[in-house]
Amino acid sequence: MKSPLLSLPGAVPAEGRDEGVAAHYGDLFREQRALADGSGLVDLSHRGVVAVTGSDRLAWLHLLITQHVTELAPGQATEALILSANGHIEHALYLVDDGETVWMHVEPGTQADLIAYLESMKFFYRVEVADRTEDFAVVYLPAGSIAEVPDGAVVRETPHGRDLFLPRAELEAYAAEHGPVAGVLAYEALRVEAHRPRLGFETDHRTIPHELGLIGVAVHLQKGCYRGQETVARVHNLGKPPRRLVFLHLDGSEVHLPGPGTPVRLASDGPEGRQLGFVTTSARHHELGPIALALVKRNVAVDAHLLAGDTAAAQETVVEP
Repeated sequence: MKSPLLSLPGAVPAEGRDEGVAAHYGDLFREQRALADGSGLVDLSHRGVVAVTGSDRLAWLHLLITQHVTELAPGQATEALILSANGHIEHALYLVDDGETVWMHVEPGTQADLIAYLESMKFFYRVEVADRTEDFAVVYLPAGSIAEVPDGAVVRETPHGRDLFLPRAELEAYAAEHGPVAGVLAYEALRVEAHRPRLGFETDHRTIPHELGLIGVAVHLQKGCYRGQETVARVHNLGKPPRRLVFLHLDGSEVHLPGPGTPVRLASDGPEGRQLGFVTTSARHHELGPIALALVKRNVAVDAHLLAGDTAAAQETVVEP
């Protein structure tokens, strides 16, 4: 779904998973600084929007997701996962309940599969699931923003900022009043800086929540059974995940950023050494320079100097080994 904000001056379309919105509007670092200072907004209208209504909505979702939501208060933001039977991450949900409806936004293009799964699990519960992507656009306001929220708009308030579920027809007018608009590259750079994983970027077909530091964030350990719960409990109580998320400071003298999938190796082994992991997301940050997130084997020493492709990388621990 192509955003109308792509018609703004300087807009450069994003590619890949973020196709449909702007990568930037001509000045990546200015856009980052504005967000870091609490001004402007980010157009995330390409993300999927799913709504669950009905008197059983919270009790029903509680059975399916990794988060404890039976007592979720109206307006309280949370996030959750849906796992496979083997505990691998399949969906990431960013939720809020407004007292009548659970609203969630999800990765672009994943809402159809999510809805198909939810529909298959309705049974006798009094719930209705709807794809509201055509009707509502997600807009991000950074932490510290003083932009007004339209009356009646659903908001997810988090430490990182506010997610607005804005009627799609109001997107252009809202952006004109509360801009400047920043592109998703600025948003992604701040996400990487904050060590926040993203489905399809920091995950692959075998990722479990422990590898990304999502236990306690999107996974509640004191709730009842859900699909994949056995793996979550077993790894938490008896073992360690095979991989761990790390944050990388990249050599700023390199012209090109190592892209997703770039092998990570020990610097001492050189670029032909044994692969120990791979880059998941890289970005250019307005203060930190080139940075990245990567998944590496759990036993990689936390003080080891690394190579991301041919680029020297110093690591910071995100998930303890």
